[in-house]
Amino acid sequence: MKGAVVGALAAAAWQACDPLFKKVSGSPYSDAELIGPFITTGRYEWAANLATHSGAGAAFGYAFERLGGRGVKAGVVAALAENTLLWPSVGVVERFHPKRRSGAWPRLVTSPRAFASATIGHAFFGALLGFGLRDPG
Repeated sequence: MKGAVVGALAAAAWQACDPLFKKVSGSPYSDAELIGPFITTGRYEWAANLATHSGAGAAFGYAFERLGGRGVKAGVVAALAENTLLWPSVGVVERFHPKRRSGAWPRLVTSPRAFASATIGHAFFGALLGFGLRDPG
């Protein structure tokens, strides 16, 4: 259960840092904005993004803990592996995504900058998750 809580908090922290990650990567893409716009856009999109991203972070954190994940290194490796393995699925999602359709996001699956944004975010998330689930001592 601790993994779910830590994962949700790590995902929320990631979303809070997204403006910096977007600037560093030079991309408007954010994983935190992947599902929320399918629920709502505009004024309350941030809340939909927070709910969906934190929910996904909770699920990842729960699985990470259940599979014996502990420590910053393991958290970063697990999060980067998930990012790399699932990145091709962005090519499917972007075909219907409101931000792609509106022109707010460039083509994602072939964008090194978008992949960099996702990678930075996942590394940050994994570090926080692993730190929260590190072995005492």
